[in-house]
Amino acid sequence: MPLDPQVQAMRDRTIEDGTPPLYTLSIEEARAADLAAIKAGGGAGEPVHEVTDRHLPGPDGDLPIRIYRPRSTADPLPTVLYFFGGGWTLGSIETSDGVCRSLANAVPCQVITIGYRLAPEHRFPAAVSDCYAAACWIAGHAEEVGADPARLAVAGDSAGGNLAAAVTLLARQHGEPALAAQVLVYPNTDYRGDTGSMRDNDDPALFNRRSVAWYWKHYLSNPDDGLDPLVSPLRAESLSGLPPALVLTAEYDPLRDEGEQYADRLSSAGVAVESTRYTGMPHGFFTMSATLAAARDAHEQVAAFLRMRLETTPRG
Repeated sequence: MPLDPQVQAMRDRTIEDGTPPLYTLSIEEARAADLAAIKAGGGAGEPVHEVTDRHLPGPDGDLPIRIYRPRSTADPLPTVLYFFGGGWTLGSIETSDGVCRSLANAVPCQVITIGYRLAPEHRFPAAVSDCYAAACWIAGHAEEVGADPARLAVAGDSAGGNLAAAVTLLARQHGEPALAAQVLVYPNTDYRGDTGSMRDNDDPALFNRRSVAWYWKHYLSNPDDGLDPLVSPLRAESLSGLPPALVLTAEYDPLRDEGEQYADRLSSAGVAVESTRYTGMPHGFFTMSATLAAARDAHEQVAAFLRMRLETTPRG
């Protein structure tokens, strides 16, 4: 399939404007450019009933979180922990704001996003440790944050999808928290993945294999860390006993094949899996709901999956 016409128009503007790839910038420049691009693609975001910023204790100091509540209703609420993308190097609570608002309203559910530590200042396993600690704290203090611990899910896009997968592995290992579902949007699943999509996607105007290498360089202290299943979930010995999963991939994405391989392995391990490839789409499309119709469709698909797994009722 060719690029979706809306994506093609975006790509043409990128070339016309001479927008440099993020991997050619300094960390500070790339973080600012990434936030600006996501705000432009995602728009102002939907209004929700309530947004609260607070902190919770993490492995190395307090972690910022943001809580989105869809409407005034009695606690407890089904709750989704959302981990933002950005290659473990870019991104913040702000870059996932539009997605969290959309999902909170569409499911409806409470969404809590976690401000985990970023590389290269804090390399693996800092982000994984933060996300897992946050999941455990929220489950253990469910009443304090108005969450239903029996209806808790994890979700994330790109590196956030990788972190969501890692949290499910740790939850299985330690027996907590109980997770009802996982949503992995074009996740990294294998540091050494040598796939057709990784080789083919080298367009400098889109997220490409050089982008992937740039993020890995910042995230890992040494290449051997990439063999850890908490870095490369596809390398886990077993994926049995993990929560039901929705895996979304994009056709023009170097991470496409490894995301689909992970979905296949989950299914082979007996995990209930839904997997969808969005044709004509590049990596990053999920955050572009103000620009791409496919992003809005993907939000609806995620909301429907979470609605089913968290046993919620759609807005009337």
